[in-house]
Amino acid sequence: MEFYRFDKEIGKKISKFNSDFIMSRIIKTEKPAHIGCMYLEANGTIGYHQAVVPQLLLIMNGEGYVRGEKEEYFKVQAGDAVFWEKDEWHETKSNSGLTAIVIESEELNPSSIMTLKK
Repeated sequence: MEFYRFDKEIGKKISKFNSDFIMSRIIKTEKPAHIGCMYLEANGTIGYHQAVVPQLLLIMNGEGYVRGEKEEYFKVQAGDAVFWEKDEWHETKSNSGLTAIVIESEELNPSSIMTLKK
């Protein structure tokens, strides 16, 4: 399990085409990717299971806790990204609710673009 950042502070200002915004790059894939949005209500859980393919979970709103194979939970909040390799056991839960984008693909390498969280 690896933790990354995609919050505004690590983004880059874009001014091309008379634009004025900040973009935090997340991922680039050559192979197909499945992208979805998950909504966990208060006391919601994405149950303990093995990742079928590499998976990147981007916390958009709210906060919660994630774990890998060990029963040690790590707090996550908006702007955090969690990466699990194929076959890695993991779980996500939230006491207050959270919204997350999930990206799944046989070819995910967030370290090539994203900043590791310290």
